[in-house]
Amino acid sequence: MAQGAVQQDTESEYFVHPSEGPNSLTVSPKLNGSNFLAWKRSMQRALGTKNKLGFVNGNIPVPDSDDLLRPAWERCNHLVQSWIINSVSDSIAQTVVFYDSALEIWQDLHERFIKVDRIRITTLRSSINSLKQGNKSVIDYFTELKALWEEFSSHRPIPNCVCVHPCRCDASKVAKDHINEDQIMQFLTGLNDTFSVVKTQILLLDPLPSLNKVYSLVVQEESNAASLLPVSVGDDNSVQLNASDARRFPPHGKGAFQNNSTKPTRFCSFCHRTNHTVDFCYEKHGYPTKEKPRSNAMVQAPSDELPSSASLNASTSSTTGLSQEQYTQLVSLLRQASLVAPASPSPGPSSNNITASPLVSSTISANEASSSSKSFVSLPTSWIID
Repeated sequence: MAQGAVQQDTESEYFVHPSEGPNSLTVSPKLNGSNFLAWKRSMQRALGTKNKLGFVNGNIPVPDSDDLLRPAWERCNHLVQSWIINSVSDSIAQTVVFYDSALEIWQDLHERFIKVDRIRITTLRSSINSLKQGNKSVIDYFTELKALWEEFSSHRPIPNCVCVHPCRCDASKVAKDHINEDQIMQFLTGLNDTFSVVKTQILLLDPLPSLNKVYSLVVQEESNAASLLPVSVGDDNSVQLNASDARRFPPHGKGAFQNNSTKPTRFCSFCHRTNHTVDFCYEKHGYPTKEKPRSNAMVQAPSDELPSSASLNASTSSTTGLSQEQYTQLVSLLRQASLVAPASPSPGPSSNNITASPLVSSTISANEASSSSKSFVSLPTSWIID
């Protein structure tokens, strides 16, 4: 009756839930020989949640063979043994499978693998001091550093007071605060230079926040920096932008008009050249006095130029009807009136004299010639400035 009451009591170490079995407890990572401290802590937590930790630390003694609790103890002992064997590697499990109690297995593993591994402690210290963020994100960098800290603390745990009357001083709290500050400074030192501002701000805080709070501030700074990065533009988009800017802003300088595709508005149908029309084509009407033909690209007649002398001679014979004798008398009258200077050789290029061209004066109509016998002749309206 007492045995059944104990097994039904959920607070009793002998209580086993119907869903519990050999594979109901999982510990990660499994014991491989080099991770005993981490495995031990994980296994202690798992057994504590099942209320079976007393079977491995010696708090639950082995009942006598005639004790009513002996069957309940054996059941719980076998269950804990299965949990331990399933949480170690296959090679280690073969060495502990023949033990009769879970306490014997636990003590054997503790004696075999618990040792002061000073080489591993030295390696951990070197890894912690040399670890840098580099190309890793803050999350990956902190996770890797945190794992090294946990393993190092398992080798060098903070001692707790075991006195009958616990100490009332703050020595233990101060030691923990120093370890927290060391971890914060180590974490900030390994960050990239892009976090220099937030590192300085955190180190100026007094007192320093917890390690997790510092980690949260750095992660926020990383998120803000990532949101402010410019959006990268692909090569194709860059080419399109450059082409668009080139169309909006035409080039300047010597080569500005080389690629200009605008066609000229004036075209001569006689000489098939640009920049003038057939009405002012020198090739058709002749060049002005002392005007020399230019190259094809530079020929351009202004809109106010006079026709050539050939066209004037043709128009004189067709419009005035004057004979050669009448023309001679008209010129003599003009000379006497000092309106026309005597014919003289053409002045040099530096001369600025203004002369009336006989070719131009020959354009006077017949009516004007008849009225000039009374010593008045209409002056020509067009002059050539040489």
